Amino acid sequence: MSSPVMRSSLSRSLDRSLATLLATGALLAAVEVALLPLDGPAGPLLVGFPVVFVIYLAAGLLAWYRRPSNRMGGLIVFAGFAVYAAGLANTEIPVLVATGTVTSTLALATTVHLLHAFPSGRLRGRASIATVAVAYVTSLVFEAPSYLFDPAQSPEAGLAIADRPDLAAAGGLVQQILGVSVMIATATLLVRRLATADRAHRGALMRLYGYGAFAVIALVLIPNVLGRALGIPGLLTGIMQLALLAGIPIAFALAVLRGGFARTGELEELGSWLGATGGAKPTLATALANALGDQTLQLSFWVPMRRAFVDEHGVPLPATAPVRGRGTVEINLDGRLVGAITYDSELIGDADLVRTAGRVVAIAVDRERLTAELRASRIALQRSRERLVDAADLERRRIAQDLHDGLQVQLVLLGIEAQQLPNAPGSADVLAERATRLRMGIDAAAADLRRLVHEVMPAALIEQGLAAAVEDLVDRMPIPTALELGQDGPCPRVVERTAYFVVAEALANTVKHARADNASVRLNKADGVLRVEVRDDGLGGASLSGGTGLRGLVERVDVLGGTINITGSPGQGTNITVELPCV
Repeated sequence: MSSPVMRSSLSRSLDRSLATLLATGALLAAVEVALLPLDGPAGPLLVGFPVVFVIYLAAGLLAWYRRPSNRMGGLIVFAGFAVYAAGLANTEIPVLVATGTVTSTLALATTVHLLHAFPSGRLRGRASIATVAVAYVTSLVFEAPSYLFDPAQSPEAGLAIADRPDLAAAGGLVQQILGVSVMIATATLLVRRLATADRAHRGALMRLYGYGAFAVIALVLIPNVLGRALGIPGLLTGIMQLALLAGIPIAFALAVLRGGFARTGELEELGSWLGATGGAKPTLATALANALGDQTLQLSFWVPMRRAFVDEHGVPLPATAPVRGRGTVEINLDGRLVGAITYDSELIGDADLVRTAGRVVAIAVDRERLTAELRASRIALQRSRERLVDAADLERRRIAQDLHDGLQVQLVLLGIEAQQLPNAPGSADVLAERATRLRMGIDAAAADLRRLVHEVMPAALIEQGLAAAVEDLVDRMPIPTALELGQDGPCPRVVERTAYFVVAEALANTVKHARADNASVRLNKADGVLRVEVRDDGLGGASLSGGTGLRGLVERVDVLGGTINITGSPGQGTNITVELPCV
C-alpha cells in the first residue's frame, strides 16, 4: 500500500488558490451563459464558448495542480480566458461585445504560444519569442482594422471610427500574410524540435504538435472553405471550430502529464519527505523525481577518493559528454561537492528550480553519498580480493610450471646419469670427466633453484631491507642504472615487499621490452608515504593493461591503499610512479 501523499502548508495554500480560481471560472461561465441570447437557433453554438472555457480551465488547473513547477498549466488557463473573452461578443451588453470583438482571434495566438512553450511553459530561443510576439500582434493589432473601419461587422460594439472598407481589407490582407508567416515559422521550429528529440519523446511531441498545428489552420480554414466555398451552414462550422478548440487544452494537459506522473508538490514537499519516517518512505531520487515531475531524473553521488560519481548502489558512473535535452546541476554542501542531478531540460526549463531542489536535500544527499561511498569501497575491496586471489593462483601456476619444465627435468636427467656412472665402461679419466659434468649439472640446478627462490622472496630483502635489495637489483642490470635512495627509516615489511616487486617488475620490463640505454630508480619516504619511481629512456608506450606483471603490481598497490601511475608516450621512455602509505 502506498504511503499517503504529504502536503506542506505552501502546497495546501496553492490548492486553495487553484480551487478559488476554479470556482471563480465556473461562476464567470455561468454569468456568460446567463447573458447569452439562447432562445434563438444559434443557442447551442453560443453556449459552446463558456463550455470550452470550462474545459480549458479544468485542464489547465489539473496540469497546474499536478505540476506546480511547470508553467504549462497557467498558460492553458490563460488560453481559456482568451476563449471566454471571445465568447463575450455573443452577449447583448455593448462593453462586453466590444471586449469579445477585440479578442476574437486571440485564441489562435495563445495556441501558437502553447505550441512553442511546450513542455516547460517557457519560450526557448529568440525565434520562438519573436514568432509568438508576432502572433499576438497579428491577433490583436491587425484585427483592429476589421472593426474600426467596417461599421457593419459588429455594430453592437460601437468601435467603428470610419467607414473605410479599403483600410479594413488592407488590414485583413496584412493579417493573413502575418498569420501565414507565423504558421510557417512555427512549423519550421516544431519540425526542428521533432528532429532533435529523443525516441522516448518524439512520439508524444509528434501527436501534440500535429494536432495543435492542424487545429490552428483548421480554425481559420473552416469558415472560409467549408462555410463560404462549400456552403455549409455557419452553425455547423461554428460547432466544428469549438470542438477543435475544446481538444487543444485536453491534448496539452495530457502531454504535460504524459507517462502517468503521480501528483507532485513544489519543492517544499521535499521538506516533508525529509521529516518522514517508516518503511514506506520513498528513496531520495524518487522524491526528487516526484517533486520536479521528471521520472527520468537521475541522482548521483560524488566519491572524493575515486574522483568519480557513483549511483545509489555504489557503482561508478561513466563520464559522458553533454546530451541535448539533458541538463545537470551539482549539489554542494558547505562548499563541498556531494552529488549531482541529471534531468530532462526540455521538460524542466528552469535550472534554478533543480538547483534549489538540490539545496533543499543537500544534507540527505550527503548522508546517502556516504552510504554509496561505503558500498563503492566494499565493491572495490571485493573485486580487489578476487583479483589478488587470481594473481596468487597465477603466480603459483608459474612457479609450478618452472619447477616442472625446468628444474625437475634437470634433476631427472642428472639422476639417470648418476645411476649409469658406476657401470660406465672406460678409463678413470672418462669417469672423472663424466663426474665433473654431473657436478656442474648439479651446480646449475642448484643455481636455478636459488634463482627461483630469490624471485619468490629475495634473501637480501628479508635480511637487509628494501634499500639493499633494490641496490642488488640495480647492480645486476645489464644497462647503466642510477639509484637514488632518500628513505627516512623503514616501512612495514608488506610495504617494502610491494615496493621491491614494483622495482623488479619495472626493471624487468625495461630489459625485456623497452630497448632502453639508461634507467634510474628513486626511493623516497616523506610524510608517511613511500614514493617509488622507475624511469627509462626506451621505446615507451607501456600501460597498466599491457601484461600480467603490471596488472599484478596494480593489485598489490591497490590492496595497500596506494596509487600507481604510468606515463610516457611511444619513443619518449616510460615513467612508473608508485606511492604507498608507510605508517
